[in-house]
Amino acid sequence: MALTLEQAVGQQFLLSFMGKQRPSPEILEIIRRRHIGGIVLFRHKNMGSLAELRNLTAALQKAAAQAKQPPLLIAADQEGGQLMAIGDATPFPGNMALGATRSEKLAYNVGQALGRELAAVGVNVDFAPVCDVNNNPRNPVVGTRSFGEDPALVGQLSAALIKGLQSSGVAATAKHFPGHGDVSSDSHHGAPVISHPAKRIDRIELPPFRAAIKAGVRLIMTAHIVMPALNGGTDQPATVSPDILRGLLRKKLGFGGVIVGDAMDMHAMEQGPGYIAEAMSAMAAGLDLLLLNHDLSRVDAAFANILHAARRGLLSPQEINASARRVLALKARLAKLKQPPLSIIGCREHLALARQVAEQSMTLVRDEAHQLPLRPKSDSRIAVVVPRPEDLTPADTSSYVTPKLATALRLYHPHVDEFFMAMNPALSEVKSLREKLKSYDLVIIGTINATVHQGQAELVNAALKQGIQVIAVALRMPYDVAAYPGVQTYACTYSILPPAMEALAAGLMGKIDFRGKLPVTVSR
Repeated sequence: MALTLEQAVGQQFLLSFMGKQRPSPEILEIIRRRHIGGIVLFRHKNMGSLAELRNLTAALQKAAAQAKQPPLLIAADQEGGQLMAIGDATPFPGNMALGATRSEKLAYNVGQALGRELAAVGVNVDFAPVCDVNNNPRNPVVGTRSFGEDPALVGQLSAALIKGLQSSGVAATAKHFPGHGDVSSDSHHGAPVISHPAKRIDRIELPPFRAAIKAGVRLIMTAHIVMPALNGGTDQPATVSPDILRGLLRKKLGFGGVIVGDAMDMHAMEQGPGYIAEAMSAMAAGLDLLLLNHDLSRVDAAFANILHAARRGLLSPQEINASARRVLALKARLAKLKQPPLSIIGCREHLALARQVAEQSMTLVRDEAHQLPLRPKSDSRIAVVVPRPEDLTPADTSSYVTPKLATALRLYHPHVDEFFMAMNPALSEVKSLREKLKSYDLVIIGTINATVHQGQAELVNAALKQGIQVIAVALRMPYDVAAYPGVQTYACTYSILPPAMEALAAGLMGKIDFRGKLPVTVSR
């Protein structure tokens, strides 16, 4: 279809809104007046029941049709693991768990299941998989969202998940180009700098994106990170860099799909009056879709300024039209998507797949004390201590989850007590817990990023010093053992979701073998 310049600009807008049961009046008015590209759904903004979500996406598409506009892209971050926009979907353990299995078949099957469940609620674009190579233990934002530290493994599993996801008719998104794995700060709060030379980036960060492109990925999401070696030595974030988007991604890597930027409300981008200039810079650099997760009252100003810039020649109308054509081509492909019934979400097949991934990913790093498998006496008392999960970054939905390890263990042994600690317990809490744990025959302590939340490590070390029999389990990143090197029995689950807790309990009790292999290097 032929588009006016105004309509072409609108196709580059991805917006979000508050509303769970029905679209807000504000977003309906914008859809009526603008040819927008689509909508991004967020758990805290839009997720009610599954039926409500399906009705919500149907209402959004109906509004676009009534306005005689192309169908909307409707996107969500459904990665599995710690980032699940649709919380009532099957609880797949996540990418690093898949990395521990080394199984392309499982990655394909998980991608296909993710796509089917998204299609059932009317979501046609998944902002997944994460193709970042997590080779920095201090990375606060990627972590278990990555398949691991080996570029070849990350590329293989990314490609498999992409093929599975797109076999369901939903578009996959490889992120965060050109690679967000080797950072020690979060682009939600500022622009991280990766200062490696171009040859090293080409060898480590880029291979998974090459694999994703070869696999036919429909979209690639940019990162708000600075890589001077790819950018003429400047401090421009990748999202606004023509060298990275047009030069590297389009020309050198040959990507012909849709380039979407990470959310423009992240603080690596200007959030004051200059946010419109940031949006213009991204479009000029080659971005096809702007994720404007701002208050909808700011949309009209952004739209008017971008349109005016195009009419005055500050932005190329030809390039805007080329971006709009790529977006429309994606929409045409997704229009063929068939919507499965809601019953596919959490179906027996998908739950069994989640449990299979969890079981094959369970990793026993060491058992120098030969404590496993557990053979407790009938009257033995076991204590389980786990943190109360928090969302450690805006790209996290862990706060919605309560780890159910104690519940899972009670299937095998009746005398299991449960204790919760703060994410970073104070010394007083550590002392109180240590005193309570003295009377138990065995204590299992789960930790979440204990290298950062050192109160958790202090509890493990205090229990060991007290002579308490301890098993430590990293429930998220495997690097935790560096914070309590004296522990003799140490395992990794990569996830706090129910299938992982059930698989861990089965492994500890000797009902299944620990079959996973560490996808990252840990040091004692």
